[in-house]
Formats: sequence, structure tokens, C-alpha cells
Amino acid sequence: MPECEVWWARPIDPEGAAALVSLLDDHESGRLRAFRKEIDRARYLAAHALTRIVLGEQVGADPASLTLDRTCRCGKPHGKPRLGGGGPEFSLTHSGERVGVAVSTDGPVGLDVEQLRPLADLDGLAGHALSPAERRAHPPADAAAFLTIWTRKEALLKATGEGLSSPMSSITLGPADGPAAVREWTGKDAPDGPLWLVDLLPDPEHPGALAGFGPAAPRLRMHDGDALLRGLIVARP
Repeated sequence: MPECEVWWARPIDPEGAAALVSLLDDHESGRLRAFRKEIDRARYLAAHALTRIVLGEQVGADPASLTLDRTCRCGKPHGKPRLGGGGPEFSLTHSGERVGVAVSTDGPVGLDVEQLRPLADLDGLAGHALSPAERRAHPPADAAAFLTIWTRKEALLKATGEGLSSPMSSITLGPADGPAAVREWTGKDAPDGPLWLVDLLPDPEHPGALAGFGPAAPRLRMHDGDALLRGLIVARP
């Protein structure tokens, strides 16, 4: 049976994690140094180090030796990452106090997480992210409902590889308090076949979602990413 595995972890301060920093390639190291805020560096390091550790285990290679291809269709290095030379499909995400990595043996996947927080312009955000049908039938009542919808749509767009270059408003879902499912997807970026979509909750303050191609979700397995990160810090002080 096809499987999709997800690892969740917390941010890690680069100052105390030289072993994790050493895993990053030149592109990732440059991005890490460019962040001004400590929490942004901590999230970025944890997410990208965890991705490398997980993928290294999957393909039997040193995490630092992996080549990640980030070439977008526009030719610039900001597209959905994939393993150079082929390998399992994966998706990473980070927000607040959570980072996540999903790896699939059954085609492309998209993973997203958001930290629950107040939203100053809920109506404006809803106007950007919701389809006309969603705004008429079930506009989000609060920030938690909106962020549930957002993570679902972001996961779908990550699965297709479009990211936020494709409008969220072209996707129609059900209400935030109902089952995660795609009701309609319009426009030139709409995928040809069905997509599955599931809600995830790494903790009560961080709603998440996972999406992929096919009529039904594969078997999902959740893992402790903190243990992997700590284990490598201990092994490579």
C-alpha cells in the first residue's frame, strides 16, 4: 500500500547546532545567514536539516551529500525542491514553533502548517484566498477557520508545484469545520485528475494539511523529527 510519512519538529538555534548547519549546501547556508531574526534562522535550519536527514535515510546517503534541485519553470532557484537524480517526492513547511517534512512513495505531495495567531484584516485575506463560491457559502468566522482553509489550499498548491504563483481563489473547498476535500478547481493551473487532502494537527496551536494526487490518501505515518535532529547533534557535536 502506498505510504506518506510526516516528521514534525521544533525550531533549533543555529548557534548551538553546528552539526546541522554543516549539512546545508551553499544555497541553504546563504539563505540561513540572510535571515535577521533568530526565530527565522531557527525554523529554516530545522526544516532543511530535517529534510536532508530524512531523505538521506530514505536513499541511503549522507544528508550533506544530497543535491536538491530548486529550479523553477522560470529558471530561477526558487521552485519546489526535488532530489537531483531522482528519488522520493517530498515537501517541507515551517511556521511558529513547528517545522514539518513529508515524504511520499506515491507521487508528489504538499505539506503546510500555520501558527494560530490574530489576523488584522480577515476580510481582506478571505477576499484573496477564497473562491467566490466560498465567500458566499461559508466565509471564515475567525482566524482559526481561515488558517485551516489556508493550510489546505497551500498544501494543494505545493503538491501541484504551483505554490502561490497560482491563485488560491481558483480552488473551492468545503467549510473549515467540515472534511478536507476539493469541490472545484478552475483555471489554467487546475490539475487533470483528483487530489486527496487531509487535515493534520501537530499540536493545537499549529493546524496543518497534507495533499497529493489520487482519489484517496495513502497510509499516513507520523514521526518525531525532534529525535532525529537531536540525535545528529549528539553524533556530530
